[in-house]
This record gives sequence, structure tokens and C-alpha cells, in this order.
Amino acid sequence: MSRSDDARAEFAGFLRSRRARLRPADVGLPDGSRRRVAGLRREEVAQLAGVGLTWYTWLEQGRPIAASAQVVTAISRALRLSDDERDHLFALADLPVPDREPRLCVSTAHLDLLEKLLPYPAAVQTARFDIRAYNRSYRYLFDDLDAVPVDDRNCAVLLFTDTAWQRSHVDLDHAQRRIAARLRAAYGRHHEEPSWQRFIADLETRSPRFAELWRLGDVGGERNAAKHLVHAGVGELDLEMSSLWIDDGLGSRVVWFAPRDAETGARLERLAAERPTEALISAVA
Repeated sequence: MSRSDDARAEFAGFLRSRRARLRPADVGLPDGSRRRVAGLRREEVAQLAGVGLTWYTWLEQGRPIAASAQVVTAISRALRLSDDERDHLFALADLPVPDREPRLCVSTAHLDLLEKLLPYPAAVQTARFDIRAYNRSYRYLFDDLDAVPVDDRNCAVLLFTDTAWQRSHVDLDHAQRRIAARLRAAYGRHHEEPSWQRFIADLETRSPRFAELWRLGDVGGERNAAKHLVHAGVGELDLEMSSLWIDDGLGSRVVWFAPRDAETGARLERLAAERPTEALISAVA
């Protein structure tokens, strides 16, 4: 078998296994008394998906036919597939995996971790650098992040468009080059997703500097890095930035900044202690 034959066979087998686990009542169909197969019949899946029975049968038989994204989406819904199962089916069909429905990527355990990392600035970010939750030190690391519109709470957006973030970086050019390269690396896993395409196009429009760096095509990884900042209130901060992915799909990560010297450690303590009446944690609903 060629690789494409293997993929078709696995695609077909996966369809059959998902069909076999469903009962008519699971999809709102009457449960007939004489069913010769486990789960739903092929014609029932075809009807629920709005596709021809012959076409669906050929898919389950691993015939050399191509299924469109629209057909695979319809079948996924008919078979009540989870997001992971749907993504697997798209991959087997050699189709771009579609965007998932937006979901809160921050759990109570993550919020508890952000609090326990104080006085270190820490946040939960997406692969696209959207900032979903952060502790009080991170909130005031550059400016008051709570005052930034939710849609702009993104490290790349702020580094290329916000003067407070830009003034805080001792080597702004290096920081901008690095985040553009890291964004390019993440984009490679998501380049077929419309939301990512819109994000990049919008940032290119808002920031000529980002557009210039994006055209260079540089790619950078997720290695830990030194970060040298100047905070308007507590002074210079010599930090080590670290991150840790918190889900299997590389969709969310915890990012934190540890001091590289005693002076920075003391200044982080001051930063965390300021504004004691403010919440320890902020999160995007």
C-alpha cells in the first residue's frame, strides 16, 4: 500500500468505528427492533450528513475518492465527533484542520499558579501571544494591562503598537525581531486558519515595522531568553523569560519572568507590593 492508501484505509476504519459506537437514540432517530449492525446504519449517517449513500459507502470502503472539507464537516457533525476526533478525520482526509470554537484556555489551576508565582510577573498566553490571564506583577510590568482593550492584549500587538511597551524594552529592535520570528514559527502550524490569517494581515496594516520584519521570513523557537526592561516605577529589570506549554495541542502556555540578580529580585518584590488593593489575578472572560 502507498501512504495515501494507508491514509484512506485509516480514514475508512475511523468512520466505521465512530458509526458503530452511536445508537439511533443518540442522534434522535427511532430505534428499530431488527438491527443487523452495531450502531447506526450507513444510510442513517448519510442522511444525517446530507450526502449520498453511495458516496458515503465509498468513503467507508476506502475508495480512491476525495472528500471536501464541507463533506467531512457534515460527517463529523453527523457522527457527533469531538474536536480532537474531527481534527483527526480532517488530517486523515489530507485537509487543513479548521479553527476550533473559541474556548476559555485558562483553568482555576492556572490562575492559582499565576498567584503562587508572585512576585514574578507571569501570564497565560496562546500560541499567538494573546494574553488570557496574568498576575499583578505582570499587569504593571509595562503599564496597566487592565486598561488595554481586550482585543489588543497580545504581546506582538503591544510590542509593535504600544509606546509604553516599546519604551520599556532596552533593545526594542531585538525584542521585535524575536517576537516576529516566534510568531512566524507558530504561524507555520496555523497558516490555514482564517483567524490567524486575519491577525497577521491586521498587524501588518497597523505596524509598518512588523510588516517589514514579517517579509523577512525569519523563524525563531521557544527557547528561554534574557529580557532587559526599564520600569518607570522600580527601575531596571534584568530578567530571564521562561515558558511552559500547558496543553497537548500547543495552544496555551504559562510565561514567567525570573530575576537574574538580587537587585531585580528586590524590584520585583516592590512591583508586586504596589497597589495592594488591586486584584492579584486578572483574566479575560
